[in-house]
Amino acid sequence: MDSTMQRTPLLISSLLRYGTLVHADQKVITWTGEGSRSITYRQVGEQAGQLAHALRSLGVTGDQRVGTFMWNNAEHLITYLAVPSMGAVLHALNIRLFPPQIIYVANHADDRVVIVDNTLAKPFAGLLPHLPRVQHVIVNGPIDAETHAALQDPAHVESVHDWTELLAGQPTAYDWPLDLDEDSASSMCYTSGTTGNPKGVAYSHRSNYLHAVTAALALGARQDDRLLVVVPLFHANAWGFPYLAMAAGASLVMPDRFLQAAPLAAMMEQEKVTFGAGVPTIWNDLLRHLDTSPADLSACRGLVVGGSAAPPALMKAFQTKHDVTIIHAWGMTEMSPIGTVATPPAHLEVGSDDYWRYAASQGRLVVGVEGRLVGPDDEVAPWDGESVGELQVRGPWITGSYYANGAESEVERMEMESKFQDGWLRTGDVGTLTPDGFLVLTDRAKDVIKSGGEWISSVDLENAIMAHPNVQEASVVGVPDERWGERPLASVVLRPSATAGVAEIREWLATQLPKWMLPERWAVIDEVPKTSVGKFDKKVLRKQYAAGELEVQSLD
Repeated sequence: MDSTMQRTPLLISSLLRYGTLVHADQKVITWTGEGSRSITYRQVGEQAGQLAHALRSLGVTGDQRVGTFMWNNAEHLITYLAVPSMGAVLHALNIRLFPPQIIYVANHADDRVVIVDNTLAKPFAGLLPHLPRVQHVIVNGPIDAETHAALQDPAHVESVHDWTELLAGQPTAYDWPLDLDEDSASSMCYTSGTTGNPKGVAYSHRSNYLHAVTAALALGARQDDRLLVVVPLFHANAWGFPYLAMAAGASLVMPDRFLQAAPLAAMMEQEKVTFGAGVPTIWNDLLRHLDTSPADLSACRGLVVGGSAAPPALMKAFQTKHDVTIIHAWGMTEMSPIGTVATPPAHLEVGSDDYWRYAASQGRLVVGVEGRLVGPDDEVAPWDGESVGELQVRGPWITGSYYANGAESEVERMEMESKFQDGWLRTGDVGTLTPDGFLVLTDRAKDVIKSGGEWISSVDLENAIMAHPNVQEASVVGVPDERWGERPLASVVLRPSATAGVAEIREWLATQLPKWMLPERWAVIDEVPKTSVGKFDKKVLRKQYAAGELEVQSLD
């Protein structure tokens, strides 16, 4: 039987039109430090139209890249929607990268126009002389004359524009093109590789559309939600939140640059936040703040954790103290990024051992994402909850290659190609899959500690150590050992009120874990080094240990 159904391209403009028309009265709330400002989705649609007209007037045509150097705010959301909807490509620059990395990715992506928040204009001005392709800079908010002059100084910059003045007078209606190829690029992000420069991932209209709809379903986003988006819009495709909010019709609460625990608690109380998304360090800081400065979180039903695993102790504390469910989600920049969501099976009693076992996993593969475990011998392992292998994934919103512009070195090209095998993305994560599709990651392939004939999971050790009431944070890395090849080094941050040292913590740990897993080497540090997106930066700890910069205690 032949099908005569019409094929309609899946475009970002479809999400834009739907969200700003059907859910026109929903709000985007931006925190200002002393309160908030808000606009409706209808106004988001109007300003998106004005921005598209303005960018056309600056010469943005075809699939030229428009960069952003911004916090999470309404203007960044508008850009997220307008740029791909007009047929150009959005490139959200990671403001937390080191300057040489920012310069590399902006030049590699060939950014021509960059939109910058006024609070970030001065550091961006320092980068601009090294970005010869950038012709226009649009500044969101007022800046002083000195900063304006610094932005205008490089000869390649044609003009510096004020966001409000540039949009003023532009039509609010824009004829969003419907003849775009849904497989053409809509946006791009860069992710760090194990060697060389960051790698670019280009997302298509189709992949972002399908990811948005699936993520909204998997996370249970609702029209009556107020979503606190702490995850930066420049990190891993913003976890899809700008687009899933349009699909679900949920209001957004944007923290701008106010990412500390105190303002986040104030936002959640004042704006009646129902759901949030951020890395574990954000929620860990919030939990500690709430212990001494209570806030009303009664509207909040859940907080999504991604980027790295949340310690079970953190999850249980939020549940028991604040009736807030911590929900694990796992993915990668290359995956748009959501691949799994840890919602325990409905038949389990909340708080039971089985419930926490599922909740502490990385979650069940979402519909559309296929996964397999590949062992060292390249054989595919079964989904039995015990067999271990490197996770490989494929699906409609998972990239099949990195963006290349021909300037990559041979080493970079080989690394880029090595991440893909027979149409599958090699994640670099090691773990198991249960028969019902729940993923349990035991480590990154590069972070597994190979001690004698045993593998020790650094993640399991970290979670066990952080369950001690005197430990605020802990990171575990493998270090060389003459007898065993590698042994774990535990670096811990003690709570200010700690009454136990590392010797007592190790004794306590001995009641939880087998002796061969217990670290002999311990270091007390002020803070665990973190990457630009809040993950534990274990490379730094390894280097510090090798250089003798850590004060290590040896415990038998």
